[in-house]
Amino acid sequence: MSLNHLLNQSRQSFTEFWAARNARERAMLAAATAVVALGLIYATMIDPALAGREQLNKNMPVLRQQVALLQALSREAAALSGKTAPSIAVMSREGIETALARKGLKPQSVMLTGDLAKVQLAAVSFAGTLGWLDDMQKTAGLAVVDAKIVAQAQADTVDVTLTLRQSGNE
Repeated sequence: MSLNHLLNQSRQSFTEFWAARNARERAMLAAATAVVALGLIYATMIDPALAGREQLNKNMPVLRQQVALLQALSREAAALSGKTAPSIAVMSREGIETALARKGLKPQSVMLTGDLAKVQLAAVSFAGTLGWLDDMQKTAGLAVVDAKIVAQAQADTVDVTLTLRQSGNE
């Protein structure tokens, strides 16, 4: 059977059904069809649009705040991109000894070999040594390549042998 034949048959069946109804039944069927059609239109188009609009109105203040934050971060990034990184002085024996002295640490020896520095400390404060390492990492870009730490009998006292390398000298 073709589609055209099915449509003609359905149309004929509907026409016969409609003709068998009196005027009052036709009016009630038309009204019921209109109510069902309006209900479907509301359920599929209008209600989702209204719910989406309400949700967007709820989210709008948060989205505006996020936009403002992103704009501020963008401006900050643009300002920072124009700045050059502070230059880090080349690692030297004098620089390491001066930094140790600022933290109250006296090295047994400081040896530089190529891009590595070997620092030996005896009977020093562990907390002070960590503070010095943190300072050297931040200010001189030194990173620990190898560390040997031996605890002493006295609290917070250690013997330390460190091998350091300056970041960027790879």
